[in-house]
Amino acid sequence: MFQILADDTPIACTTIEEVGSTGVGALTVGFVILIVSTIVFLSKANVSGEQRKYYTCTTYICGFAAMAYFAMLSGQGWTAVAGCRQFFYARYADYIVTTPLVILLLGLVAGADAATIANTVGADIVWVLCSYMGAVSVVTTVKWFWFLVSLIGLAGVIVNLARSFKEASNQRGAEIAELYGKAAWLIILTWFCYPIVWLFSEGFASFSVSFEVCAYCIIDVVSKVVVSFMIMSAHDILGDTVSVSKEFV
Repeated sequence: MFQILADDTPIACTTIEEVGSTGVGALTVGFVILIVSTIVFLSKANVSGEQRKYYTCTTYICGFAAMAYFAMLSGQGWTAVAGCRQFFYARYADYIVTTPLVILLLGLVAGADAATIANTVGADIVWVLCSYMGAVSVVTTVKWFWFLVSLIGLAGVIVNLARSFKEASNQRGAEIAELYGKAAWLIILTWFCYPIVWLFSEGFASFSVSFEVCAYCIIDVVSKVVVSFMIMSAHDILGDTVSVSKEFV
């Protein structure tokens, strides 16, 4: 076993494949979109009533993501990994915070119980941490082991979003169920793209660093900004639902 580990010991890099101008442009656009969205949601969170908790979630989702993008854009939050390739670990610092917040946001919309939300967040953390461990692994077999475990965590997240959360949303009425369904399926589709990009970037290193950055940027903007605005566009529905529920308590 120790011989196998020794065979995969990386050679010191003389040059590192870094993000190019296209990738820097994507980071810039992503940062601008995220910071503007953060400001919009923050202004709404300070003035809204019943919907304040939703705006608070969307503010932190976009805010933490904007911080990660600023770090990557300013040349921070990265290291060289096996294959002499630039790896942005700041992205995973973002995901370990924002993906649980996205789950919390969907859970609030659906009206899921705390245990179900916690269970989903736990599976999400498994997915993110194992993806990170796989990305920085030097030994090939270890890298793919972490990747497989991360897929198990992601599967747990998707199952809960598609079944448990959906069942909870159905109990809140047709309008909430429809809103949740649109947001949840968009999250499921975009989050399913993460391991695909990982496979050909951190995994096989087939994508260039710039292409990887562009792909992740598109997924991030859709899963964070688009979904957040989709939910907040239903401001009246969410407010009416909360008000009605209070009348019967």
